[in-house]
Amino acid sequence: MKALSLCPLLFPFLLAPTPDSALAASPRPPRHLLERKAAAIGLSQALASADAFRPYPRLTDREAWTALPDAQRRAFVAEAERQLATEWAILPATRFLDFVRDGNRARYESLLFSRRGKLADLVLGELVEGKGRFTDAIADGVWLICEESYWGVPAHVGAQRRGSGLPDVTEPTVDLFAAETGALLAWTDYLLGERLDAVHPLVRERLRLEVDRRILTPNLDRDDFWWMGFTPREVNNWNPWINSNWLASVLLLERDPGRRTRSVEKIARSLDRFVDAYPDDGGCDEGPSYWGRAGASLFESLELLRAATGGRYIARVYIAGDSYVPMGDASARVSPEPELVFRYGRAVGDEALAGFGTLLASRRGPYGPADVPRYGSFARVLPALLQAKDLVAVRPVEPLDGEVWLPDLQLMAARQRPGSSQGLYVAAWGGHNAQSHNHNDVGNVIVYADGRPLLVDVGAPEYTSRTFSPRRYEIWTMQSQWHTLPAVNGFDQEAGAEHRARDVVFKPGRDAVRLSLDLAPAYPVEARVTRWRREVTLDRRKGEVVLAEDYLLGEAPESVRLHFVTPLAADVSTPGRVVLSRPGPPAVSAGGEASHVLLYDATRFAASVEQKRVDDARLQPIWGDRLYRIVLTARAKALRGTHRVVVRAAP
Repeated sequence: MKALSLCPLLFPFLLAPTPDSALAASPRPPRHLLERKAAAIGLSQALASADAFRPYPRLTDREAWTALPDAQRRAFVAEAERQLATEWAILPATRFLDFVRDGNRARYESLLFSRRGKLADLVLGELVEGKGRFTDAIADGVWLICEESYWGVPAHVGAQRRGSGLPDVTEPTVDLFAAETGALLAWTDYLLGERLDAVHPLVRERLRLEVDRRILTPNLDRDDFWWMGFTPREVNNWNPWINSNWLASVLLLERDPGRRTRSVEKIARSLDRFVDAYPDDGGCDEGPSYWGRAGASLFESLELLRAATGGRYIARVYIAGDSYVPMGDASARVSPEPELVFRYGRAVGDEALAGFGTLLASRRGPYGPADVPRYGSFARVLPALLQAKDLVAVRPVEPLDGEVWLPDLQLMAARQRPGSSQGLYVAAWGGHNAQSHNHNDVGNVIVYADGRPLLVDVGAPEYTSRTFSPRRYEIWTMQSQWHTLPAVNGFDQEAGAEHRARDVVFKPGRDAVRLSLDLAPAYPVEARVTRWRREVTLDRRKGEVVLAEDYLLGEAPESVRLHFVTPLAADVSTPGRVVLSRPGPPAVSAGGEASHVLLYDATRFAASVEQKRVDDARLQPIWGDRLYRIVLTARAKALRGTHRVVVRAAP
């Protein structure tokens, strides 16, 4: 296909390196990378027609599907058979209204996503078996989805002029899952084709009509969807996530050459808004669990045009196992899609990143029905199945960088033993409190030992109506007091781009790695913080993490408190020493096996520990039933002070 020619044109721009010594990037002029490249190749002439676009084998290409390993084929057929025995979920209006009535979004979403997951499983079963056993059920699923009033979720329907509540069918709006649904149906049409016509020709006709009415036409005609980047609101992962699915729907279904070209041109302009806002260091300010729908969805969009983008952020924030450096709403435990990481690395010529994908796949096992996205389209499923032989042929690589510096995110990470997950690992970051999926956490620090958590960033609980509302910072995990941060005069950090780190300096070294920054601007003026200089050091020789601080206040404080959150039992009975214990034999009074100690000056601080019960369905599998917050309260109410807190292995 002529669209392949986009690929080499993008590499020089999207792989440009950033010096590790640089600090946060200053505002840059728009890059217009994709828009310029689309114009340079003459998109109207280069773009393949819908009939000529053949990215993956269809049902009739039996050789490709019968070549899959027998065990894998049996697994997908068995899952499709299981789905045949289940009923399609019902989507009541009152369940949709849960979001505005009590803030719950999960009950309706689980029903909606079960329909999409069932359809995907049936399609995959039909592809690998090819006998027509699942075709009627597939047609039922397509018809049901076409009859839905809204393809998105209740939390997002507020984009319509009628606001939140029930969807207004006269105004289709496009959110993440409406776009995913459009792509799911477009791939189903492409993959099965005439097999659906055998049920009835109106199945595909209805499918194409609904994708056009709900996705293709609104996206082409409207510029006011905020995620497009044509309004003053800053874009985030919604932009590439939706654009990648919109693009798939266009390439697979749009048959009018003029609309096809205009749509791809608009997608290119919209993706440029995301690229323009993305930092040169390739870091994702939404955290590693959102990388899969931020930088990776950008890659997916470019892959659909046979192009690629650069950056290996997901490998650079890897700690060990399934642990990654969390920022914002990102989880501390992440399961990146191995095949996507592999393809990403291969496309940008980074064999270490490709090898990381191979490592992730070896830990997970062969791609199976459980790995199919419950609400997603097939843009990731098909290459995962069909390119598996390429993946296993690459040597696995575990990305255990000795130190990492992402200057735009102001994110530092360092290992005590480069190339090994053993020993201490520390990460800290500056940035500002208006990042996408923001938590008020400028200057936060996390510490792991031998790949296991000591001091943690809790992450975000299940999403509710409060999560993306003015009440967001009522949620405890979003507050700075539940991070490794101080509270001054009773004040926590506040949200907003003006609440940021200043004077950020990163210093790598063989024996020690340091990040220093001033946290004062992150606090409201009422806190009277003139300077709060924080230096985070990993001392490799001593095997310790040192938090050193130097502060100056505008008036004598009512209180100064330092906070540390841990999943380990904390014993503060010995002044100057907090013992962190993992579950095990009752070796210490806290009950468990002494792991590490947190050392502080008992003449300056009094230590206490608070227990926080965890009953959230998203957080409990990560942290268990409880977390602990260690609080060091300053004894003196001084205008200025210095102190050190040290974390090291227990003797």
